[in-house]
Parts: sequence; C-alpha cells; structure tokens
Amino acid sequence: MHVLLTNDDGISAPGLQALESAMQQLGWQFTVVAPAMEHSQCGHRVTTHQHLKVETLGVNRHAVHGTPADCVRLALFALDVKPDLVLSGVNAGGNMGQDVVISGTVAAAREAAYHGIRAMALSHYLIRELAVDWQRTSAWISEIVRETQAQDHPHSAFWNINLPHLPAGHNTLPPRIHCQPARSPLQVSYRKEAEGYAYSASYASRPRDPGSDVETCFGGKVSVSLLRV
Repeated sequence: MHVLLTNDDGISAPGLQALESAMQQLGWQFTVVAPAMEHSQCGHRVTTHQHLKVETLGVNRHAVHGTPADCVRLALFALDVKPDLVLSGVNAGGNMGQDVVISGTVAAAREAAYHGIRAMALSHYLIRELAVDWQRTSAWISEIVRETQAQDHPHSAFWNINLPHLPAGHNTLPPRIHCQPARSPLQVSYRKEAEGYAYSASYASRPRDPGSDVETCFGGKVSVSLLRV
C-alpha cells in the first residue's frame, strides 16, 4: 500500500502525526502532502489564479501553501504521487452533518474520490474538558483504516469517519456504526460588536438526529458514513 496523507490543520498538526504513526503500525508506505498552514473550514476551495508554493521538508514530505484540495491535486498531477489510498486527517474536531460541505478535511478526501481513488476523511470529536490522547487515536485509526479499506464501496464514493472523545482509560476501539450525516443544522448566532458581527455556536449542543453521525459519535461510538461525490 502507498498512501497519500493530508489534512486541513497543517503539516505540523498532532492529528497528522497520529496518522503517520498509524501508517507505520500498519507497515504501509506513505507520502505527506499537507498545507503549510491551517485551512480549517475552507471547504473545497482550490487555487487556480495564483502560483502554489511547495516546500519539500524531507523524503516524501511536502508542505503546500494552499488548501487541502490543492494538496491532493498537486500530489496527483504535479508531484507524481500515485496512491492506492488517500487519508485526510486526523482532524482536531468533528466533521459531521452539514460540516461535510464546510470541512477542508472532507474536501481532500472528496477530491481524491473525484479522481477515482479510494479515500477516507478522519476526524476526532473534541470535548473541551478532556485532553486528546493522540497515541490512542493512532492505534484506533490503524485498526479502523485496515477494517474499512477491506470493504467494497461504489466508485466515486469515500468514507467520512468520526472518532468519539472518551476519557482516559477507554482504550478499546469503540463500535463502528454505519450511519448517515445528520440533517439538522448546527444552530449559530452572531454577536454585534464594534468591529462587526462575531460568530458563536455550541457544537456540543447540536441536534442529535436519530441514527445520524452526530448521535453515533456523541454517544461514544465511531460514526462511519459513505459519501458520494
């Protein structure tokens, strides 16, 4: 297996390091092509009217001054990466429901699927009061990727996977539940300030549509959704 790794939190993000560690546990070869800086919630934006600068930081490791979707396109069409699989993440924060159209993490996997390459977007829901155990995350991801990669799915589809945030000591991989993205939107508000309107929302308070990825992940299980491009 040769895997292309990317994300939207930036090439130095701990979630990407956890993903690299998972690949090492699996014994799979990988190439990292990730944004030089964070591009969270940039959606499927691509750069077409500016030059894209690429910094080679080591063997099979490149930082792109562009978006997650840019990273996948450059890897495939400029850097001569020929992956069997594209993994995007592990995002620090959930990507469920309407997040899938906003998320740069999901966009990178979607871009790969457009080109007929198997792909997964991997995210870790966060509870503010709990520290993230990235070592545990890496172990879970290696098992999830091995398990999911073996499953058949339609052409031009990709997986969107969200890990729950469990307290320390819960080391066993939670059940993986196949589900659909939630339909109910995240409730947002804006606070008027001198500079303009400041965005506010409570992610943890979003509606838990029955049988949805939100209900699954918030309930302590791994949500697994097959999305079509």
